[in-house]
Amino acid sequence: AVPGASNPRPPLQESRERLSVCSKLCYAVGGGPYQITGCALGFFLQIYLLDVAQLDPFYASIILFVGRAWDAVTDPMVGFFISKTSWTRFGRLMPWIIFSTPFAVISYFLIWFVPDISRGQVMWYLFFYCIFQTLVTCFHVPYSALTMFISREQSERDSATAYRMTVEVLGTVLGTAIQGQIVGKVITPCIESPFFLRNSNSSVAMEELNMTHDTGSLTDTRNAYMIAAGVIGGLYILCTVILSVGVRERRESSELQSDKPVSFFQGLKLVMNHGAYIKLIAGFLFTSLAFMLLEGNFALFCTYTLGFRNEFQNILLAIMLSATLTIPLWQWFLTRFGKKTAVYVGISSAIPFLIMVAVLDSNLIVTYIVAVAAGISVAAAFLLPWSMLPDVIDDFKLQHPDSHGHEAIFFSFYVFFTKFASGVSLGVSTLSLDFAGYQTRGCSQPSEVNVTLKMLVSAVPVGLILLGLFLFKLYPIDEEKRRKNKKALQDLR
Repeated sequence: AVPGASNPRPPLQESRERLSVCSKLCYAVGGGPYQITGCALGFFLQIYLLDVAQLDPFYASIILFVGRAWDAVTDPMVGFFISKTSWTRFGRLMPWIIFSTPFAVISYFLIWFVPDISRGQVMWYLFFYCIFQTLVTCFHVPYSALTMFISREQSERDSATAYRMTVEVLGTVLGTAIQGQIVGKVITPCIESPFFLRNSNSSVAMEELNMTHDTGSLTDTRNAYMIAAGVIGGLYILCTVILSVGVRERRESSELQSDKPVSFFQGLKLVMNHGAYIKLIAGFLFTSLAFMLLEGNFALFCTYTLGFRNEFQNILLAIMLSATLTIPLWQWFLTRFGKKTAVYVGISSAIPFLIMVAVLDSNLIVTYIVAVAAGISVAAAFLLPWSMLPDVIDDFKLQHPDSHGHEAIFFSFYVFFTKFASGVSLGVSTLSLDFAGYQTRGCSQPSEVNVTLKMLVSAVPVGLILLGLFLFKLYPIDEEKRRKNKKALQDLR
């Protein structure tokens, strides 16, 4: 035997598990469509329904709640059908991504179209919002589960997840920039409120102003929304093409495959009984809700409470640019200090800035400073949940080595709880604005609306973050546990 002849073999075997930078980038680009469209809808749909489509706040709240709730329900449904899908030469997950894309783009465009009908507008937006949420779920659930099928190496999956989160936050920047800058170029006309807003005739006066105002003045604004939807739809298709061409779905990366198919409901029961998974959901459910509540009401808050009607799209862009630039910082931080520490430091850092923006007087410079600082925390909220979920799945595989193929269940129900709760929060927040006396297309709002908006973007999110961090202390997988699981999985393979 030649001395040292066996030494080169382990590095060679390890190199086979490594993903190229090109593969990671192509995989990461696939995260763009969900975030670009989600950000545009999250930041702008509420103000669009209220001030452009001119729906009553009550009906707008129904659309937002039902759409989000339906979106949540479709995640486990799609996860179920994926678990029953057979492997093809394109993989098991990729066909879902490819075939859902053209229909998702069409339905997304129709969400931003104002139909020329006197009745049925509510049903129009509700129908196409639900259809789009279904189709984008058919893209995002298999894409999320694809994390477990690109490599068996935990470090490679973490690295690919960091690439993905960088692109996804960049996607939020693109969604904010495209929607905000195109729409922001057009000044949406508002209606001056009656001087005595609280007197008994105020609603009558507002109704008369709405009836006499030329609705044609909204044509440019409506066209701008459709142009933005067309651009975003084109990016959706481009990202899908790059993902499908540049990423290979590896069947062997999902661990040892069982010849006997496992019942979906049996797998669901096992997943829901896994303590680490439930505790991770509990922690991030409330912190995610905080940022979603902030996202849904921030445009209205900037427009009416802060008085930055023509600046809110730039403030949103500052938040997302800051988040994009700090994703690599958080990736370094979690590898250096651990993921649980990164959660506490990253997400809690938003609290003082959320308080500051509500307490301080309206000041544009201070608002931009707060926006940049808040973006740092948004980056942590984006990266950490998706970085930690694969650790939970690895922990599950060690406890249930004979049970396979549950990745889609983990990812779909993880998203389900967050989306359903966010639907409730969006519906409740829009109803709160209705009760506070929100005036559609008003140049200003009653003081009760401004107080409500401050609560929705400051006090309530702060409370949700604190509750989420408290619950997260119960999460059992720290860095030592993660290293032990990694070694045990290598031994199992």
